[in-house]
Amino acid sequence: MEILLEYMAKGFLIMLAISMPCVLVAAGIGLVVGILQAVTQVQEQTIAAAPKILGVFLVIIIGGVGFIRLLTNLFQEGVVLAFNTVPQSESFVLDASYHKYTTPFAGEMKDKFKNINDIDYIMKHPGKVPYVDKNSKQKYTRASKNPMPKPDFVETKKIIGR
Repeated sequence: MEILLEYMAKGFLIMLAISMPCVLVAAGIGLVVGILQAVTQVQEQTIAAAPKILGVFLVIIIGGVGFIRLLTNLFQEGVVLAFNTVPQSESFVLDASYHKYTTPFAGEMKDKFKNINDIDYIMKHPGKVPYVDKNSKQKYTRASKNPMPKPDFVETKKIIGR
């Protein structure tokens, strides 16, 4: 787990290393233009936009290769971490037979096909569409639009767990 946290922290630092020069240049240009506007008493806000855009564009052009190199190294480290380090670590890997002891969707799969019991039959005969017994299926209605809506019968049964 520490490896993943270190990788995430490295990603945040690289994000700051890429964005900080652009932000500092834009702030510096804004400060200089603001001082010039105060001296000349020209209070036009669009005057500051063009030099800021040009300055940030130049920073991206000058530092672009370095930014790409930082991101490429981060990506390569992430790939090594995902495909080499994590699978070889015992604390990150699930047992190969974990699926035998779990039933992740057991509570959700309540609808049984009325006319077909076996999934192999469905796969071999794609033209015969299975159907669900409509009498045993519950209808879902929307709750009222009050600020504190009271759950209806179906929602109450789901909350209680019956």
